[in-house]
Amino acid sequence: MRVLGIDPGLTRCGLGMVDGVPGRKPFVLAVDVLRTSPHEETGVRLAALEATFEEWVQRYRPSVVAVERVFAQHNVGTVMGTAQAAGIALLVAARHGIPAALHTPSEVKAAITGSGRAGKDQVGAMVARILQLTEVPKPADAADALALAICHVWRGSSTDRLDQAQQSASSVAARQQRAYAQAATQARTKGARA
Repeated sequence: MRVLGIDPGLTRCGLGMVDGVPGRKPFVLAVDVLRTSPHEETGVRLAALEATFEEWVQRYRPSVVAVERVFAQHNVGTVMGTAQAAGIALLVAARHGIPAALHTPSEVKAAITGSGRAGKDQVGAMVARILQLTEVPKPADAADALALAICHVWRGSSTDRLDQAQQSASSVAARQQRAYAQAATQARTKGARA
């Protein structure tokens, strides 16, 4: 499974491409941090993010895009920019028919370090260890993007299978319900004719 991890941000946006399967060590294909200037208009900055996401999707052909779920913070401006960047990532994934998954920061930390309360240094060190890198990816946005991708390789695929099974069960139940309703309607119609 090839996963594009995106740590969304308007000023710094981390991108990490990882290939792997559950139960085995994943390996990194690419990592980068896109920076946009706070002095530029928001639309120009979002367009730069979109162009970069498009380039990565076309170059690396991910099977899934994993994006950090945005949480409210005290700084409304920061959360707005983060949400806008996440929205662009989801848009590009949808445009290409690529499934997208949202992971909470604590979920990612728990997958990578074993603790949902791990600090950025711990996450970075574990990302380097898991991917057998000689040093921790810098800045932290790069390590966070790789952590998102690793998290999805290890946890997301099982979550995807559960979601697919639930959708399939719901679909079967809906078909059965329609069949029962149709049979009941036909029985009432026959009874009314008799």
